[in-house]
Amino acid sequence: MIYTAAFHLPLVIAVYINLGLLIPILLRKGRYVIYLLSLVALMGVAAGLNIFLFNVVIDYLVPSYFFVAYYNFPELLLFAIIHLGLTTLIKLSRGWFRLLESENQLIRLQNEKSDTELKFLKTQVNPHFLFNSLNSIYSLSLKKDNQAPAAILKLAEVMRYMIYETDGDFVLLENEINYLKNYIALQQLRNGGNVNVTFEIKGDPAQQQVAPFIFIVFVENAFKHGKAFIKIEIEINLNDHLLLLNVTNDKGMLDDPEPFDFKGLGLDNVKKRLELLYPKDHRLLIREETDLYHVQLRIDLLNS
Repeated sequence: MIYTAAFHLPLVIAVYINLGLLIPILLRKGRYVIYLLSLVALMGVAAGLNIFLFNVVIDYLVPSYFFVAYYNFPELLLFAIIHLGLTTLIKLSRGWFRLLESENQLIRLQNEKSDTELKFLKTQVNPHFLFNSLNSIYSLSLKKDNQAPAAILKLAEVMRYMIYETDGDFVLLENEINYLKNYIALQQLRNGGNVNVTFEIKGDPAQQQVAPFIFIVFVENAFKHGKAFIKIEIEINLNDHLLLLNVTNDKGMLDDPEPFDFKGLGLDNVKKRLELLYPKDHRLLIREETDLYHVQLRIDLLNS
């Protein structure tokens, strides 16, 4: 009992000094050389203290006590190395696992924040589009225009897509293209013969996925920047997993109570969503010339 207590006491003291002082004060602050020197010194002190306990203290307190076995200094130093080395590794391992858990939790929180932000941004897409479309259909109905049923059908298809098919972060590119076509058809009905739209698809969109409501912002803005007669050119070019959208339209204004500003909410919205969904896989260029606007969006769909 006395032998066991005297043998382990210096090691226990050394372990507590290492865990309570050396690791938090030196190792965690990056003072590695000083920590290693202090640890070596602590090992020597622990081995020396063990010899001191047996040769001086125990002999003085219990002179009649006889020990059948005893270790020399190199052996005691080895015990100190083992104890301090193992406890240091265990401490560092626990700290590493805690750090890993904290990083994983941070990633989860960031993902949840991104998901929440994406959902919020998605709810802001085309807030006035429904009202404008309903007003247009109402006007057609008052005139008893035979295009009113077609307009209602197109609006129903657009709303069904917006409400029921865009819950996820990505949708089929084919569906997004059909959504654009329905939107363009509605705008053509709304503006009568004042709209000349060229919409060209190059490449095969089958099985490709894209974030919903990215393209519509630029197409909608094109309709807002027109003269009495609007000319809009839209092209989606697909080359393997690379998508290139080009939208070009005349300058000027249609009879629209909500003039568009390229620095407005719609563009800010789409920029934020592109940064969240395609942080390193997109490039957006907006060019203003004397009589037209041109938008070019390049997206790598490989990770969609």
